[in-house]
Amino acid sequence: MNSNKKTSRIAGILIILGIVSGILSIVPSVESENFLNEVYPNKNQVLIGAIFQFLLVPIYIGFSLVLYPILKRFNKTLSIGFVGFRIMAGVFQLLGIILLPIFILLSQKFLVQTNTNLMFYETIGEMLKLFRDLTNHLGVILATGLGNLLLYYILFKDKLIPVWLSIWGVIGNTLIMIASFLLLFELIEVVSTEYGIITIPLVLQEVVLAIWLIVKGLKLSETTQIVNN
Repeated sequence: MNSNKKTSRIAGILIILGIVSGILSIVPSVESENFLNEVYPNKNQVLIGAIFQFLLVPIYIGFSLVLYPILKRFNKTLSIGFVGFRIMAGVFQLLGIILLPIFILLSQKFLVQTNTNLMFYETIGEMLKLFRDLTNHLGVILATGLGNLLLYYILFKDKLIPVWLSIWGVIGNTLIMIASFLLLFELIEVVSTEYGIITIPLVLQEVVLAIWLIVKGLKLSETTQIVNN
């Protein structure tokens, strides 16, 4: 197996790991409107979600670093941009993880307070949730989405994967970025049918891309393969 084929397979495996970790990282109690009542009783669920969210950081960044040696042969500037956006997404992801223990503590305090103190904790809770939404549902998604647009431009322009798969990736990432703004303005919720429908095109595209990279690999010319080897 040549190095380019091996690189493609590793990238494909990272995509699969990212999808699985992403699904397992969802914490319904934190996303709930009634999160102050639900987070502490479900603290084990929150901690498990935090673990999988943490795993997403090396997966996000690792995917870009694995592909960078190949992508830079076609467009070094955009390749650096792709890696940069992935690192940015990882930083936002870490910020979101750091906030989870605070959610647990705040929920614990809220549940034992008298009615006279509830408004204070509700206000702090809403501010905390807004900040987490900005990091997780706007920062992470936008950084990842913008980085992916750079990636798919390179893949499309140099036909490293089928054109239809690149276009599918652009559409899927555009939809998920639009969804992030809908989440921010509370027009939809993370745990909802609407959000699920919007994310389906991207999830399916990533599954197909992962399989393609594992089975077929990136389509490189003989000259490019020699340079990379």
